[in-house]
Amino acid sequence: MELTVWGIITALIVGLIIGALGRLVVPGRQNMPIWLHMLIGVGAALLGTVIARASGFAETAGIDWRELMLQVLLAAVAVALVVGVGRGRRGVTR
Repeated sequence: MELTVWGIITALIVGLIIGALGRLVVPGRQNMPIWLHMLIGVGAALLGTVIARASGFAETAGIDWRELMLQVLLAAVAVALVVGVGRGRRGVTR
Protein backbone atom coordinates (compact mmCIF):
# COMPACT_ATOMS: atom_id res chain seq x y z
CA MET A 1 0.00 0.00 0.00
CA GLU A 2 1.60 3.20 -1.22
CA LEU A 3 0.25 6.72 -1.11
CA THR A 4 1.48 8.94 -3.92
CA VAL A 5 2.18 12.64 -3.55
CA TRP A 6 -0.89 13.44 -5.68
CA GLY A 7 -2.98 11.13 -3.53
CA ILE A 8 -1.93 13.00 -0.40
CA ILE A 9 -2.50 16.42 -1.99
CA THR A 10 -5.93 15.32 -3.20
CA ALA A 11 -6.79 13.97 0.25
CA LEU A 12 -5.79 17.31 1.79
CA ILE A 13 -7.93 19.33 -0.62
CA VAL A 14 -10.86 16.96 -0.32
CA GLY A 15 -10.33 16.96 3.46
CA LEU A 16 -10.99 20.68 3.67
CA ILE A 17 -14.31 20.17 1.91
CA ILE A 18 -15.11 17.06 3.95
CA GLY A 19 -14.48 19.00 7.17
CA ALA A 20 -17.15 21.49 6.17
CA LEU A 21 -19.49 18.63 5.21
CA GLY A 22 -18.82 16.94 8.54
CA ARG A 23 -20.06 20.08 10.24
CA LEU A 24 -23.29 19.93 8.24
CA VAL A 25 -23.87 16.20 8.82
CA VAL A 26 -23.65 16.33 12.61
CA PRO A 27 -26.97 17.55 14.06
CA GLY A 28 -27.15 20.40 16.51
CA ARG A 29 -24.92 23.36 17.13
CA GLN A 30 -21.19 22.82 17.37
CA ASN A 31 -19.14 25.36 19.26
CA MET A 32 -16.02 24.62 17.26
CA PRO A 33 -14.15 26.91 14.91
CA ILE A 34 -14.35 26.06 11.21
CA TRP A 35 -10.59 25.50 11.07
CA LEU A 36 -10.96 22.63 13.55
CA HIS A 37 -13.67 21.06 11.39
CA MET A 38 -11.39 21.32 8.38
CA LEU A 39 -8.47 19.85 10.31
CA ILE A 40 -10.69 16.93 11.29
CA GLY A 41 -11.74 16.65 7.65
CA VAL A 42 -8.14 16.43 6.48
CA GLY A 43 -7.44 13.68 9.01
CA ALA A 44 -10.61 11.83 8.01
CA ALA A 45 -9.72 12.14 4.32
CA LEU A 46 -6.24 10.75 4.85
CA LEU A 47 -7.53 7.94 7.09
CA GLY A 48 -10.34 7.17 4.63
CA THR A 49 -7.85 6.98 1.77
CA VAL A 50 -5.63 4.59 3.72
CA ILE A 51 -8.60 2.39 4.67
CA ALA A 52 -9.94 2.40 1.10
CA ARG A 53 -6.56 1.40 -0.32
CA ALA A 54 -6.10 -1.32 2.30
CA SER A 55 -9.60 -2.64 1.55
CA GLY A 56 -8.92 -2.63 -2.19
CA PHE A 57 -11.80 -0.43 -3.32
CA ALA A 58 -9.82 2.77 -3.98
CA GLU A 59 -8.66 1.65 -7.42
CA THR A 60 -11.46 2.87 -9.65
CA ALA A 61 -11.54 5.15 -12.66
CA GLY A 62 -12.93 8.61 -11.97
CA ILE A 63 -14.43 9.64 -8.65
CA ASP A 64 -14.51 6.86 -6.09
CA TRP A 65 -17.82 7.49 -4.36
CA ARG A 66 -17.33 4.72 -1.79
CA GLU A 67 -14.06 6.24 -0.64
CA LEU A 68 -15.64 9.71 -0.51
CA MET A 69 -18.58 8.44 1.56
CA LEU A 70 -16.15 6.70 3.93
CA GLN A 71 -14.23 9.95 4.36
CA VAL A 72 -17.40 11.97 5.07
CA LEU A 73 -18.55 9.31 7.55
CA LEU A 74 -15.19 9.38 9.35
CA ALA A 75 -15.30 13.19 9.48
CA ALA A 76 -18.84 13.21 10.87
CA VAL A 77 -17.93 10.65 13.54
CA ALA A 78 -14.81 12.61 14.48
CA VAL A 79 -16.73 15.92 14.68
CA ALA A 80 -19.41 14.26 16.84
CA LEU A 81 -16.74 12.83 19.15
CA VAL A 82 -14.92 16.14 19.49
CA VAL A 83 -18.18 18.02 20.12
CA GLY A 84 -19.23 15.38 22.69
CA VAL A 85 -15.89 15.53 24.48
CA GLY A 86 -16.04 19.33 24.50
CA ARG A 87 -19.54 19.34 25.98
CA GLY A 88 -18.58 16.82 28.63
CA ARG A 89 -15.45 18.72 29.57
CA ARG A 90 -17.31 22.03 29.84
CA GLY A 91 -20.02 20.40 31.94
CA VAL A 92 -17.48 19.13 34.44
CA THR A 93 -15.68 22.46 34.88
CA ARG A 94 -18.81 24.50 35.63
